[in-house]
Amino acid sequence: MASKVSCLYVLTVVCWASALWYLSITRPTSSYTGHRQLSSIPIARKNVSFGNIRTRPINPHSFDFLINEPNKCEKSVPFLVILISTTHKEFDARQAIRETWGDENNFKGIKIATLFLLGKNTDPVLNQMVEQESQIFHDIIVEDFIDSYHNLTLKTLMGMRWVATFCSKAKYVMKTDSDIFVNMDNLIYKLLKPTTKPRRRYFTGYVINGGPIRDVRSKWYMPRDLYPDSNYPPFCSGTGYIFSADVAELIYKTSLHTRLLHLEDVYVGLCLRKLGIHPFQNSGFNHWKMAYSLCRYRRVITVHQITPEEMHRIWNDMSSKKHLRC
Repeated sequence: MASKVSCLYVLTVVCWASALWYLSITRPTSSYTGHRQLSSIPIARKNVSFGNIRTRPINPHSFDFLINEPNKCEKSVPFLVILISTTHKEFDARQAIRETWGDENNFKGIKIATLFLLGKNTDPVLNQMVEQESQIFHDIIVEDFIDSYHNLTLKTLMGMRWVATFCSKAKYVMKTDSDIFVNMDNLIYKLLKPTTKPRRRYFTGYVINGGPIRDVRSKWYMPRDLYPDSNYPPFCSGTGYIFSADVAELIYKTSLHTRLLHLEDVYVGLCLRKLGIHPFQNSGFNHWKMAYSLCRYRRVITVHQITPEEMHRIWNDMSSKKHLRC
């Protein structure tokens, strides 16, 4: 069985390399731009129920799962579910995470479930490659919205919906990105502390207090007609945040009655404000790149802009030097 999985993995790597080379020289992937994409949501098709909602949703998350792992939490309840936002071409990043901090078997006696979040690509070749990857690793979920930067909010809401539907008994959830290194020892033992009573209505990360950028040239441009206020509610950087699993359903339900914004972390902050949940500041979450040093990385929870090669190197170094003091 092990040799069969190994052969399938090698075949997947070769196929991904070939597909990406082919696409890079012949078929550039198109992407959707502009915030108007978010408003073109199809009529709701119910395939999951969250109980009675009194008012009609203004933002029905009416997408179907194209790839799902509905049984991932059936055998045992995870202490932590990790939701990783990724794109189709980032196979190397996903594999680096699987082989380092995202390995579900890193902590004996502590169940971790790792899932990669994707939408539907406009290129059928990439969709097919991801489907094959999913059949090997069983750690990918996909809904039928277009995968683009302006749909990152939909991607996060898909993750919230998945936790609420298929893994509601989990203790905690982390949402992060595929270029993030996570110090799992600090996350598990220093922040979440498995031996203590799980928190409820809990949300933490790198808290940002800011306002909308009106410059149309900015990546974070926010039109006045979409968000007229001059300040955002406090929100956690989307590069990495942690919340108690009960919050997943609360945010998902709140989103059904909250106008969509394309800035995912800001939008989650809006939902939290409606829920009366205040995110806690945690200096261990870094939304910038840090030069590697063993002692610096031992003090943090997340580091941004890490390549797959760096991820392997950092993980191997930290794992092999646990006996050293700083």
